Amino acid sequence: MLCGIDEAGRGPIAGPLVVAGTILLENIEGLNDSKILSEKKREKLFDEIKDKSKYHIVFSSAKTIDEIGLSACLKNSITEIMQILKPHCNEFLMDGNTSFGIESLKWKIKADATVPQVSAASILAKVSRDRYMYEISKRFSNYNFAKHKGYGTKAHIEAIKKFGRSDEHRFTFKLKALNESEDFNNKINNQSIFNF
Repeated sequence: MLCGIDEAGRGPIAGPLVVAGTILLENIEGLNDSKILSEKKREKLFDEIKDKSKYHIVFSSAKTIDEIGLSACLKNSITEIMQILKPHCNEFLMDGNTSFGIESLKWKIKADATVPQVSAASILAKVSRDRYMYEISKRFSNYNFAKHKGYGTKAHIEAIKKFGRSDEHRFTFKLKALNESEDFNNKINNQSIFNF
């Protein structure tokens, strides 16, 4: 059996990285890349996927991303999924163009739109992360996380300018709109720098 793996939250400047692995036990109609589907459709499929699959979902907090870097978080999450779901499958396929140096992990570009198991993982990761961002939006009302989900929208950048970063923000992600330099971020944490 095949386990599909995908992530949500690689690019935002706030909130967690979420990686999901899914082994489908039954056929599910309407699966696709989670970014293509409407929120209503994703939510409906989310419950159906959980009912008709074996799955594992891993969260990496913004703090952990700052501490060990995005690539390490991805690799650790994928490794955990593989360890948990290995008894139930014989093949792991990740959406994207790298195996992160993990032996026996296969990859395929656009797998989230073409391989049902990866599409399902994409939906589990996306909905899980979106729900998290909705939840913390209540505690961090200044940032309106429920609307932009932590991505670097104009309104989000303006909120950071006014209120600074919260505990849910990634401090190692530099923001051109705030004139943050690479040196500034390297002083905080010697990690790979992302441009937004």
